[in-house]
Amino acid sequence: MDIGAGRMRAAVGGLLAAGVALGVAETVAALIGPRPGPMIAVGSAMVDRTPEALKQFAIRQFGDKDKLVLVGGIAVGVVLLSLLLGLLARRRWPLAAAGMGAFGLLAAAAAVTRPGAGPLDALPALIGITAGIFTLRLLCVPREPAPEGPAVGGGAGRRRFLALSAGAAGVAVAGGGIGRLLASRRNVEDARAALRLPAPARPARPLPAGVDMKMPGLTPFVTSNKDFYRVDTALVLPQVDPADWTLRISGLVDRPIELTFDDLLRRPLLEYDATMTCVSNEVGGPYVSSTRWLGASLADLLREAGVRSGADQLLSRSADGWTAGTPIEAILDGREALLAVGMDGEPLPIAHGFPARMVVPGLYGYGSATKWVVDMKVTRFTDSKAYWVARGYAERSTIKTLARIDLPRPLQKLPAGPVVVAGVAWAQRRGISAVEVRVDDGPWRRARLAAVPNTDTWRQWSLEWAATPGVHRIETRATDGSGATQQQRREPPLPDGATGWHSVVVTIT
Repeated sequence: MDIGAGRMRAAVGGLLAAGVALGVAETVAALIGPRPGPMIAVGSAMVDRTPEALKQFAIRQFGDKDKLVLVGGIAVGVVLLSLLLGLLARRRWPLAAAGMGAFGLLAAAAAVTRPGAGPLDALPALIGITAGIFTLRLLCVPREPAPEGPAVGGGAGRRRFLALSAGAAGVAVAGGGIGRLLASRRNVEDARAALRLPAPARPARPLPAGVDMKMPGLTPFVTSNKDFYRVDTALVLPQVDPADWTLRISGLVDRPIELTFDDLLRRPLLEYDATMTCVSNEVGGPYVSSTRWLGASLADLLREAGVRSGADQLLSRSADGWTAGTPIEAILDGREALLAVGMDGEPLPIAHGFPARMVVPGLYGYGSATKWVVDMKVTRFTDSKAYWVARGYAERSTIKTLARIDLPRPLQKLPAGPVVVAGVAWAQRRGISAVEVRVDDGPWRRARLAAVPNTDTWRQWSLEWAATPGVHRIETRATDGSGATQQQRREPPLPDGATGWHSVVVTIT
């Protein structure tokens, strides 16, 4: 056999063996329940163990595509590894088999160490990698010659390889297709589409006149569901059927509570306009959005459960195991903390927590906004650390005062004359009392403020500037309802949110 052709066949065989392993694993994962396949299990483990600085870099560079980039990177790694294992199998089969087996064990370990996982979660990776090793040997290890005949080679060898390769490719494609088909049957979009939310017992008042300045390029006051920011650790969106959903409230309570989704919808629901902010948001960043929420009072639920003395944290857990720690006082101090079922007049989108999530105004999302929430435990900050707190973020996640310039855009070129400078500012729970703008370190000028429905939403602002030719730097700062002006010093999001004045540079011609 030609050496070059043999290497090519081995490389292709390695690639097909990996495809068989992944296809079989996806089918097994779908058959035994909604469990992650090997790539998602490894990817989720990588997300959990990635250094915080690298996570922040990925969010800055790729935004909500960061998970797609991660999965793509893992796929490239799998392709390269499978090619190398195929080449290795030609000469050192035991070593190649051990390498593929090690990857399977790694994927199995990643699956069983996920929050809420059990022994069955290892099965997809273990069964898949067993099929992959068998395929690797079949395609890549040269056949031994018959006792009294020549080795299979030439045209017969090529025909055998092509036949086996076609079979392996069929198994890989069919396995992946069957897995996706079975998984799609668990998709809850149909259940969401069929859901009719009850009318709120306490509807929100209509938004005040002038709440939205309606300027092209200025962030709208209400963020549409499709444009609402998304930052979470889920590589695959949890599919939680409302018919199966339950929420348990336990821990340091007098009366543990368990709710079904029907129970939740029978409770008095209220509407509330609130802006949500991610702690990963850099100064001037996009991870802040505002909408009208519909949900049940979290404070009422906790009072019914009876919070015991000494408890100071509500540790909530999502269906995929992620956790958030919310200060008990932030739920019981009179703010509209919700167990939300709707946003912007419709059931929660799956990407935003369907069928139920938490919304606690005034706190960054990592400590207040658990999506796909299924469990709440009343505990103490000294006893339990939530997901991001264990990774260096502060226990208390109060949102800081910030203003952002939307108009003009950075590096934009504009003609001399009147130029509108506009943006949004937020300081949930305190509200925005003033926004100021200055150009080239000149005097601060007060911007015009739009109306707001409450202190838990952002506020649009605008100012007209008589622009002269040249390159100019525009800065903004906000003052909240307590009279405190946001600090100038730039600080990164870790550990408790970014600070600093937002600025843009423009050219006036």
